[in-house]
Amino acid sequence: MTEETAVPQIIDLSHLIQSSPEGTPPFQQVNIEYSNHNQGAQEAVGMFGISQEVLRDGEAWAVETFTKLGTHSATHVDAPLHYNSIIQGKPAQSIDELPLHWFFAPGVKLDFRHKADGEGVTTDEIQAELERIGHTLQPRDIVLIWTGRDEFYGQPDYFLRGCGVTAEATHWLYEQGVRVMGIDAWGWDRPLNVQAEEAKAQNAPGIFWAAHQTNLPYSQIERLCNLGAIPAHGFTVACFPLKIERGSAAPARVVAILNGSK
Repeated sequence: MTEETAVPQIIDLSHLIQSSPEGTPPFQQVNIEYSNHNQGAQEAVGMFGISQEVLRDGEAWAVETFTKLGTHSATHVDAPLHYNSIIQGKPAQSIDELPLHWFFAPGVKLDFRHKADGEGVTTDEIQAELERIGHTLQPRDIVLIWTGRDEFYGQPDYFLRGCGVTAEATHWLYEQGVRVMGIDAWGWDRPLNVQAEEAKAQNAPGIFWAAHQTNLPYSQIERLCNLGAIPAHGFTVACFPLKIERGSAAPARVVAILNGSK
């Protein structure tokens, strides 16, 4: 086997982390400050008393600093702590408390691009899609919902786009042994503006943020991209979140590793 054929085919499912364009709602904004090699050289001179001439090409370190980056601001993994403080009668787990084996497991992609913005994906629809692609869910499968709304990533109305998974369908996936579920939209639930209007009209709990607050200790991957580049199944997902103490979520570099070699 040559070195070329031994390289696995890895598909990036994560968005680029970059400073937000003007007009991005405050709760979605990311800001990055960049320090170039000349600025790094000046720091080195000041810190260590050296001359800039001893540095290669007169340069030292380049550094980037996040001045604003929420744990939910980019492609990220949610922990149960994000949904409620108590889940199934126990303190909800934070991102640093979750088992790592959850985040490296076989993946399956379900195509719901035909669903309109604001619609819910039901258990029956998930079961029908699994039958269509010929896949039987196994415990620890990572289920990815393909909405196609990643094309709106970075636009001001991104959080208003896409369908979402219903609470009943989330429960069903959990009952099959699924512990990590992902989507290429802003959130796993239907857009919050839609749920908010329904909750106000009915003045009842269990409508707003329903799939999040479904009393289940599971993880969501939100704001995926590029799901069109992977097959329906026959791949492994790696989605290890950053180890943030008491984090309700963490950014992650999510990739699909295609089974077999390139």
